Amino acid sequence: MRGIAPGWVDLASAIGLVLVIEGALYALFPAAMKRMAGAMLAMPEEWLRRVGLAAACLGVLGIWLIRR
Repeated sequence: MRGIAPGWVDLASAIGLVLVIEGALYALFPAAMKRMAGAMLAMPEEWLRRVGLAAACLGVLGIWLIRR
């Protein structure tokens, strides 16, 4: 894309890929996704926060390994 810094193009591409993957999961497995969302309501917030932080750290590490 002309006039846009490469970093922004990468970010927009990454967000688009997340939407594609998440949308595919909801389209292919709607009942399982509803069950998972319901199960998350019963989980303690601290546990969800730690799992989310761990997933984010793994994602950053993966991206760093791929792009270095």
